[in-house]
Amino acid sequence: MALDHYISQVHLRRFYSPALDGLMYAMRKSDLKRFTPNAKAVCCINEGNTNEYLDQLRAIEEFLIPVESRYNAAVSALESGQPDQEAIYVVAGFVSYVLTCSPAAMRINSGPLKANLEATAKLLEAMGAIPPPPPALGGKDFTELLESGKVMFRIDPKYPQAVGISSILHRVAMFGNFKWDILINEHEDCPFFTSDFPVGNEQSPCGRVLNRIVPLTPTIAIRIQPNIELNRDDANFEFRHFSSKRRNVKRHEAVSVNRLLVRSAEDTVFFRDDHSWVPGFIEKNRHFRVETETTEIPLPHGSAQWSRQEVKPFRHS
Repeated sequence: MALDHYISQVHLRRFYSPALDGLMYAMRKSDLKRFTPNAKAVCCINEGNTNEYLDQLRAIEEFLIPVESRYNAAVSALESGQPDQEAIYVVAGFVSYVLTCSPAAMRINSGPLKANLEATAKLLEAMGAIPPPPPALGGKDFTELLESGKVMFRIDPKYPQAVGISSILHRVAMFGNFKWDILINEHEDCPFFTSDFPVGNEQSPCGRVLNRIVPLTPTIAIRIQPNIELNRDDANFEFRHFSSKRRNVKRHEAVSVNRLLVRSAEDTVFFRDDHSWVPGFIEKNRHFRVETETTEIPLPHGSAQWSRQEVKPFRHS
């Protein structure tokens, strides 16, 4: 049985602490427990990359070979401010994998599917295509039962994973044709964190899309800025539309990035240095996670749905 890491070990090793022997610091948001794991011991699930909805059950493994084997070289290219085509592909591939196969991603990506099923069920009932619910359910119609929570749809999280794997190369091509900020963090007292979902959503200036902020090491992160005018058919692995800007972040910016990363983490935050401020910082920002908000837009002959990810309050039990 394969033990599959949904956050690549090569990424996590970059957060090993010089004060520890091949280990890093970690803290869970759910219970505030602290521990010092190695990369092999965390962010992994038995057969996590096996997906029975696909003809090739482990198709994502072939995709990961160049991404994981060339990760360190890609980071070095970004640090120099001169990312080549291979470096862009590798880093875009790492981000795409997190947004497809991590448990957080599968949960988040189940939201739009659930909303679509509910909208379809309501439409079918309005058309008379769904028989009335049995009297044992209180005499309410199906729409009322959905809205009350007495009836609900459950999404197999492996299904959105399968959808994501099927389209992952397209996502890489899109990310690789956007503008990137290469964020260099030289503040020794405030290095970047990472987590079990190291992708932070940041409001873009235009308000229509979200930037993605991703730590690559304690000293470098990227901000991927979507181009809403990019023709999807024109996005390919030549990355002709790619542009990047390398800059050093101020300390308050490093703090803001870490705040976003803690709030976006599904549960576990990893960090290189055991600074005294870190536990309190994580505790203060732990009651958040990424959720999908779906808005239904009425149309003359039906409705459309618009889904958007947001970092929202979430109370750990």
